[in-house]
Amino acid sequence: MFESLGNKLQDILDRVGKERQLTESQVKAAMREVRMALLEADVNFGVAKDFVARVTEKAVGQQVEGSLNAGQTVVKLVHDELIETLGGKSAQPELKTEGNVWFMVGLQGAGKTTSTGKLASLYKSKGRRVLLVAADTQRPAARDQLEVLARQVGVPILKVADGESPAETKRRVDEHLKTDFRDLVIVDTAGRLQIDEALMGQLADLQTAMKPTESLLVVDAMTGQEALNVAQTFDQRVNVTGLVITKMDGDARGGAALSARSVTGKPIYFAGTSEKISGLEPFYPDRVAGRILGMGDVLGLIERAQQADLKAMEVKKPGDFDLEDLLTQLRQIRKMGPLGDLMKLIPGMSRALPEGFNVDEKQIQRIDAMISSMTLKERRNPKIIDGRRRKRIAEGSGHTVQDINRLLKMHEQMKDMMKMLGRMQGGKPGGKMPRLPNTPPTFKR
Repeated sequence: MFESLGNKLQDILDRVGKERQLTESQVKAAMREVRMALLEADVNFGVAKDFVARVTEKAVGQQVEGSLNAGQTVVKLVHDELIETLGGKSAQPELKTEGNVWFMVGLQGAGKTTSTGKLASLYKSKGRRVLLVAADTQRPAARDQLEVLARQVGVPILKVADGESPAETKRRVDEHLKTDFRDLVIVDTAGRLQIDEALMGQLADLQTAMKPTESLLVVDAMTGQEALNVAQTFDQRVNVTGLVITKMDGDARGGAALSARSVTGKPIYFAGTSEKISGLEPFYPDRVAGRILGMGDVLGLIERAQQADLKAMEVKKPGDFDLEDLLTQLRQIRKMGPLGDLMKLIPGMSRALPEGFNVDEKQIQRIDAMISSMTLKERRNPKIIDGRRRKRIAEGSGHTVQDINRLLKMHEQMKDMMKMLGRMQGGKPGGKMPRLPNTPPTFKR
């Protein structure tokens, strides 16, 4: 989402120069470009104006600290201000020992029901006993969708009937909790294609009956500035306590997410990062700011590794890296999510990769298929893979002999790279670091 804005900001800040002091003309010229970049990214006009004014005030005349140059100092100021604009410290919904009732509100199509299921999955993994309530009294399809998600997550669900009153829903939830203790009840409320009085009245009545401890507004990042108007209207009627921004993995310009905290005054609790049931993450302003400015998110990378429960591989000499090791590593890394997303979490990687570089996940699957078609002996000792074996592996994996040749050549190049890195770590000169290929090997079906 933030790739275009991030690239523009990085280019602008790179041009600030290496002066020892930041002059007013330098700063103002750079900040004009920053403001234009923010507006082009659909950031609210008032938010962009205030952001630039605060950075300019802090930057003009400031002495450059330590070994930093002027450009790096401005990057630090912009980074700090981005964090403040996104909400400062990370905030999460309040959770008591029991009696937690969360209201999920938002327009139809924003991802409200899906986010409800994702929240159930997230908090079940943290040891919470979750009950889902499908409380859309007018759309049976919404109730059915949440029922499917509840089965997928493995939590119970209570479905309201058509036209059921809020008082009856409250009574049924209380009855359920008497026989099946649950410490977190998540209520998926009704949605509409647009805000109307009937929707707001229905939500207000249900809120009065259920007395939620948190009211989470689900906002579609793809709707741009309109998402901010929606947030303000919902807040006026149902007292929103926090936001869930969905479709952060899409190609929206990101302005709504950047503006949401400043315009609504409500913290962003969660961000939807993929369509998977696990694709919901706590929102960390400092990490998002780091990603926008190409600084990566090492903590996010570590957390993904922990969630995937990656096991440490047996340490081998670089020259002993065989195809079995390659297959094991690929499968472990894939547990962490799409490789393209992971690479963006590595500091500096977004700038190091060639423009337009993209990881084809299907290529990884094809490598997996080819190595899986080999015997264990062949994986451990690829040198024994002669022409006859290559033909058998190609037929078994649905590929060509040429594809097998490319895989074996790629493996040899990886071994050479690991040997070089091993020599460098051992204090011996290993020459220049190999460059990332502009075009990775392509394997055909």
